[in-house]
Amino acid sequence: MSSMDAADILPVDGYRGALAGRVWRPGVGPCVVAIRQEAVVDISATCATMSDLAAVADPARTLKSAPGERIASLDELMANTPSDHRDGSKPWLLAPIDLQVIKAAGVTFAVSMLERVIEERARGDAGAAAAIRAEVLRLVGDDLSRLKPGSPEAMALKQVLVAQGAWSQYLEVGIGPDAEVFTKAPTLSAVGPFMDAGLHPHSTWNNPEPEVVIVVTAEGRIVGATLGNDVNLRDFEGRSALLLSKAKDNNASCALGPFVRFFDESFSLDDVRRTTVTLTVEGVDGFRLEGASSITKISRDPADLVAQTLGPHHQYPDGFVLFLGTMFAPTQDRDEPGMGFTHKSGDQVTIAAPELGTLVNRIRPSSECEPWTFGLSAFMRNLAQRGLLKSS
Repeated sequence: MSSMDAADILPVDGYRGALAGRVWRPGVGPCVVAIRQEAVVDISATCATMSDLAAVADPARTLKSAPGERIASLDELMANTPSDHRDGSKPWLLAPIDLQVIKAAGVTFAVSMLERVIEERARGDAGAAAAIRAEVLRLVGDDLSRLKPGSPEAMALKQVLVAQGAWSQYLEVGIGPDAEVFTKAPTLSAVGPFMDAGLHPHSTWNNPEPEVVIVVTAEGRIVGATLGNDVNLRDFEGRSALLLSKAKDNNASCALGPFVRFFDESFSLDDVRRTTVTLTVEGVDGFRLEGASSITKISRDPADLVAQTLGPHHQYPDGFVLFLGTMFAPTQDRDEPGMGFTHKSGDQVTIAAPELGTLVNRIRPSSECEPWTFGLSAFMRNLAQRGLLKSS
């Protein structure tokens, strides 16, 4: 990571887009910043929180026009972000969201849906997955991408699979009428680019999940997007779906960044719908894994997922971000044949999309990552001390 510079993590069109982030300024606290070609600029006086910025009528225009104080160059911030050689007297990058609730949609792609079914049947045993995968593909097939969730055709398939004893709770949310939407991590707990991402130390079968993450206001407007790693423990969730929270929510297990790109004339929701996310895992043991996930193959449109997340049944006054799911489920053997993929400490995970840039994190046990200590009460006290809390 130390050899990377700003050009390596920016979108392909550089600084053209409306790019916002967050930076920790020593002696000040977390600040909303505009990523500009000349410098990274603190615009907290205009929008004290990323939630505030997302909620304005035109976030991209506000971001581009807001005055502010130069903090550092993007290269300087990148160099000082990794925790193992950080100078605490200098600023560093944070996850690019703050008060938004962190939600995630699961089983939104046919391939990942089949892998969840396999996990369930394997009961968390990676060694049993290969044989079960062959059986599931024989019964269900490997191309459900044209099947609209909740449609009469999907419900007819359900009846066939139920009759064959092949129905699953993952198929229910994959092709049934109701999407799986869960809370990925507590507000403010996400880690940003170049930070360590965490795995529960007891997990022996796990994987990264490279995803597009959309930014949504309290009213349900989708106003921008970023990248995310929905770190997943396949053994925990495979043993029981009731362990989903333990499989998904651990210290540093939610990585977001590098920036939020707000919608403007250069980037829109239709661009999100066309996005392909790539993944590279590079291990200290020389192992390398590559994959990709295309939003064009998603089973549920992003707007439909937002409609199932927000409404009369559920509100998010500070907005939320939503992981859209992934079609990438790694099955490449890392060690013994038939054991599939699992992380090892020190893996570098690179998630990228042309329109959104590049998110890089190192994988470590959650117990060895920086502990999360700056919560909502500390954030509110910090904003009050800086005079940034306003009555309206």
